[in-house]
Amino acid sequence: MHTRRIGDTGVSAVGLGAMPMSVEGRPDESRAVATIHAALDAGVTFIDTADAYFAQADGVGHNELLVARALASHDRGREVLVATKGGHTRPDGQWALNGSPEYLKQACEASLKRLGVETIGLYQFHRPDPQVPFADSVGALRDLLDAGKIRMAGISNANPEQIRQANDILGDRLAAVQNQFSPAFRSSEPELELCAELGIAFLPWSPLGGISRAAELGSAYAPFARVAQAHGVSPQRVCLAWMLAKAPVVVPIPGASRPETAADSAAAAELPLTPPELAELDAH
Repeated sequence: MHTRRIGDTGVSAVGLGAMPMSVEGRPDESRAVATIHAALDAGVTFIDTADAYFAQADGVGHNELLVARALASHDRGREVLVATKGGHTRPDGQWALNGSPEYLKQACEASLKRLGVETIGLYQFHRPDPQVPFADSVGALRDLLDAGKIRMAGISNANPEQIRQANDILGDRLAAVQNQFSPAFRSSEPELELCAELGIAFLPWSPLGGISRAAELGSAYAPFARVAQAHGVSPQRVCLAWMLAKAPVVVPIPGASRPETAADSAAAAELPLTPPELAELDAH
């Protein structure tokens, strides 16, 4: 399994986004655990979760608890870097924001308990809150780093100015930026390029187009289907290999809810694409 770096930690080149295993339409727990185990069996050593990934209003932290149980029941569970996020709230099942330093520190403490760890490997500010100065929110991450509550800090859904600001506030300790990026959503390329310049991990979320569109990637984007057919693999695997070729800092985190899709995604790191193939995919 090829590896990439997030901060000072080596991880598998493709991670696992655990969100689909906790939101609406989620699988039963046995299949969810089997999916996480399949990812680990395929060499995945990076899993992304968040306290806001749940379906019912009383289910805060469902995904974190699920990930913790799955890792505890696998012999390679301790080798995994777990990333979680705070700053999104789910009042009455809706999506809202709270980027106040007080809230982020409370959310981190709750995530520590759910994950059953003394230090969170990578803690990320989920989304900027327009009601709170961005510097104040990132300052909470700095405080958590200094207190040893988290090993690495990251931000999500950020623009280039916010990335530079966060890195300055953290004293060049910004480890990762998690933004949406896929064939359908390429407007985060400036953020990807900046992360490559600064040596910060770039974690594309929904890299296959999201829960409802991932299966349609090949039919929606013909170049990915053509390259996939030439290699005898899935268009989804080609998509992730295309992302990996963009920069050494890219670590896509495709979601999965079935063991076979988790294993297929992990195999993208072993798929070599030629310069003409990459050019064709870039031109889609």
